[in-house]
Amino acid sequence: MTDTTGVPGTPHTPGTPHAPVAARPAAPLRTPGAAPSHIPGAAPSRTPAATLLRTAGELAAFAPRKGPRAVVMTMGALHEGHATLIRAARAAAGPDGQVVVTVFVNPLQFGETADLERYPRTLEADLAVAGAAGADAVFAPSVDEVYPGGEPQVRISAGAMGERLEGASRPGHFDGMLTVVAKLLHLTRPDAAFYGQKDAQQLALIRRMVRDLNFPVEIVGVETVREPDGLALSSRNRFLDAGERRTALALSRALFAARDRLAAQQALHARAQATAATTGRAAALTALGETRAAADAQAVALARPVDGPAAVRAAARLILDDAAGEQPPLALDYLALVDPADFTEIPDDRTTGDAILAVAAKVGRTRLIDNIPLTFGATT
Repeated sequence: MTDTTGVPGTPHTPGTPHAPVAARPAAPLRTPGAAPSHIPGAAPSRTPAATLLRTAGELAAFAPRKGPRAVVMTMGALHEGHATLIRAARAAAGPDGQVVVTVFVNPLQFGETADLERYPRTLEADLAVAGAAGADAVFAPSVDEVYPGGEPQVRISAGAMGERLEGASRPGHFDGMLTVVAKLLHLTRPDAAFYGQKDAQQLALIRRMVRDLNFPVEIVGVETVREPDGLALSSRNRFLDAGERRTALALSRALFAARDRLAAQQALHARAQATAATTGRAAALTALGETRAAADAQAVALARPVDGPAAVRAAARLILDDAAGEQPPLALDYLALVDPADFTEIPDDRTTGDAILAVAAKVGRTRLIDNIPLTFGATT
């Protein structure tokens, strides 16, 4: 798994946020939907410490379940994004269900030993965060517990989708992620598992694995949680100094600029369509108070609706290119507008349907990712 999570609710971004890509709710669960960061019914009086479980045996012997079990998988170093995700799981499981948080830094996902060693371990603090958010237990196994006898010889392959974007930048990463997610799903046996939209490619691959291999679990995706300035919450943010953090804001600003460009383009197109192209068009435009420039822009919007994907990419790239000249600079890995189903690039002539605009870049030594869902062809 990667290190970040999502959160339902309204992100601190300009404009109207797009709703997360919602998963079909598990039958025995009460689906949280798009809820605020504080979810009513999360039992604020719960004991602010979750039970620590270290072995598969302890997990199997944990308190009998009276209701459904919801699982939140993490690599630790929990922050408010994880906490809100746990609260969503708590609300879904209900007072009679269980919420289990897994904390495991998976060595199969790290290409370099230095990155694995650098990853923060804060188990004591994680227990407090998880308990306060409503978790009943934290399953934090050792590497030997998860991989007895060493690295597994049999692994799950992410296939072609796992070789794109993050997979191209980090070969083998998604194979390792799916392998440990499969193991943890078998060990925890949840009715539903919650993952953040911030790691959109990971979420898509987990959904595909569950569908293709018939795992009896519902995968629930929730929206990315952000700092007030727009930076997506991540355990890696702690590695940024003040200057690097200022540069890193270009990732979210690029995504929001692209979203706003698409919204403006679609609003213009909708207004143009609403104005009849007849001899009465000039009078209609005058009644609307339109200037000649606006009328011309409307005509362009009608004549060239296929500019959507290209315009979205251009709006984001403009900001990212500027950030490359900052001190410290942003080193772009990729900017991609992809189909959520398989993460293939959206063609420039696409005028309808869902998409994900994803970006990855390095600032200093820290690699960051972010994304935003978009819908082409929307008129509202």
